[in-house]
Amino acid sequence: MPNASLGTIVLPLTVAVSFVLVAPAAEAQLAGPAGGMHRDLVTDVADAPTRLKPAYPVPYGRPAEAAVKAVMDRVLGYIDRETSTKLIGAAGREQEPDEALAPGSRFASAYRLTSYEWGVTYSGALLAGTVTGDARYTGYVADRLGAVVSAASRYRRQETDPERTPVRQMLAPNRLDDTGAMAAALIKAQRAGVVTEGRTQIDIYLDWISKRQFRLSDGTLARQVPMPSSLWLDDLYMSVPALAQMGALTSERRYFDDAVRQILQFSRRMFVSETGLYRHGWVAGMDPHPSFFWGRANGWAIMATIELLEVLPVDHSGRAAILGQLRAHAAGLARVQSGTGLWHQLLDRPDSYLETSASAMYAYALARAVNRGWLDRRVYAPVAVLAWNAVGTKVNAAGEVEDVCVGTGMAFDPAFYYFRPRHVRAAHGYGPVLLAGAEIIALLRKDAAGPRENLLFR
Repeated sequence: MPNASLGTIVLPLTVAVSFVLVAPAAEAQLAGPAGGMHRDLVTDVADAPTRLKPAYPVPYGRPAEAAVKAVMDRVLGYIDRETSTKLIGAAGREQEPDEALAPGSRFASAYRLTSYEWGVTYSGALLAGTVTGDARYTGYVADRLGAVVSAASRYRRQETDPERTPVRQMLAPNRLDDTGAMAAALIKAQRAGVVTEGRTQIDIYLDWISKRQFRLSDGTLARQVPMPSSLWLDDLYMSVPALAQMGALTSERRYFDDAVRQILQFSRRMFVSETGLYRHGWVAGMDPHPSFFWGRANGWAIMATIELLEVLPVDHSGRAAILGQLRAHAAGLARVQSGTGLWHQLLDRPDSYLETSASAMYAYALARAVNRGWLDRRVYAPVAVLAWNAVGTKVNAAGEVEDVCVGTGMAFDPAFYYFRPRHVRAAHGYGPVLLAGAEIIALLRKDAAGPRENLLFR
């Protein structure tokens, strides 16, 4: 797979592939050792050795739309099974729909339905439904997101202690993780007419992001723990999509202005132009700043940039700078994509493991940027498609997403990142896979109607 910076010649997909003439005794040797050097007997006619079939470690070539959706459907089946919205009381009894919600109740779900990871999952399912037309995806959003919005509203009316509810993050948010991804998903669902209630909830979320979260003196959103005045790259996604969507919902320019400010001011401190990558953390007064280019944090950053560009007015004064930042980051990511199509846990360290959630984020973001004309299709469509082909191999028959890094704090030593566990219960993988699959389908459809030679190498 060529890097984005290479000028590889793209061959039309209509080019016929010649077969190789071999002696009968050599026929059994054609497959060659997987990943090894070929010892096949070939003729010396023209370029016959170049026609040997490569031993790709993942599926290579143009995926069929049906195959992409089959992967997404397995994920949908899994999250549908594992995220019941039944409320179970403290005594273990299921609550009746029309009775008061008891303190201490919980959802009968394997995942927290109000977490930032599930906010991404709602956004992914919403996009999947829009692209594929499959009502099961939008139905999932209407049911799950609608259920938590309804529960929060009922608990709020009952004046129940938020700490004794399964929706504390909605009733009493106290950090960006509680607010941004869920707010963005809820606004998208409202704008699409999928969830009709929840404006009060949206205002609670945006009040935290806009007015209550700690900021540096220049307005950059920051954390006070575990170190004072620290930036976590993750927080771009925990804030910018919500601000951008609120701008689209209300037409108030201040939300767009704040979103642009966050990306540019985070980038000034955390983007390392020599690599085209973002460091994971930054702390005021630290000198020098260690640069650990964590995969998923870079995924949060590029997805936040994409989400802002999607709704940022074309006449906004910051749009050109945001586009420039996207292009610089995309080039950096393309340079460190592995030969498998996946990216490493620490992007610039090939001996760290290959991680799925970040790879899915890049597949989504790069495909959407190509589809919107923000990135050169000839350069980045192959990067995105190869990434999807690899991500698809990480979704098992049960619909679980494998090799996803668990939740990760900020650190300044390599071992912390190298040895973070991977688990199918890490919630971070499900939304990005749905987002990636949906956007790859959109890419395939655009390719079918246009110059197909610009999508894949042959």
